[in-house]
Amino acid sequence: MHRGIESLEELNDLFCAWAEQVCNRRVHKETNETPLTRFEADGPHRVAPPERIEEAFRWSVTRKVTKTATVSLEGNAYGVDPALVGRRVELRYRPEDLSEIAVYLEGHPVGTATPFVISRHVHRAVPQAESPAPIEETGIDFLEMVAKAHEEEAGTGDKPRFRELQLFAADVEHDEEQTQ
Repeated sequence: MHRGIESLEELNDLFCAWAEQVCNRRVHKETNETPLTRFEADGPHRVAPPERIEEAFRWSVTRKVTKTATVSLEGNAYGVDPALVGRRVELRYRPEDLSEIAVYLEGHPVGTATPFVISRHVHRAVPQAESPAPIEETGIDFLEMVAKAHEEEAGTGDKPRFRELQLFAADVEHDEEQTQ
């Protein structure tokens, strides 16, 4: 039976229970290890700063700057530095937000493109959310079963908890600050 999830906190709790009770306990067929064992095998992992990760996922196009110091992208017009007129520049952007465009010349940042005429706020290749199809009820609440098993084992303390894993550099820095 399906039960409603009332909050993001409840969803996160159920996800953590599922991750600890199901996902991280299954032995992977290729590695013959559980995901948690494999993750912890090499010690602490390095984490890239969020800015670097965001930059890695930006999209890029090349455009020629017009005589009026503008470039176009997805039907939008952007103003750029007039010194770039006639030059081919690279535009780097997040496809989910066409209001912020970084301009590069020969691989070096030369400023940002200022929105001039915006008709599209999101790149047309970004899939738009659709209404989910109704779920057929089976009478079994898998997450409830996982959550109960998770609660029963909560007091054992013999294994690292999913929430205790330091997956982000910010968590590591925060913990280091508190210990000083």
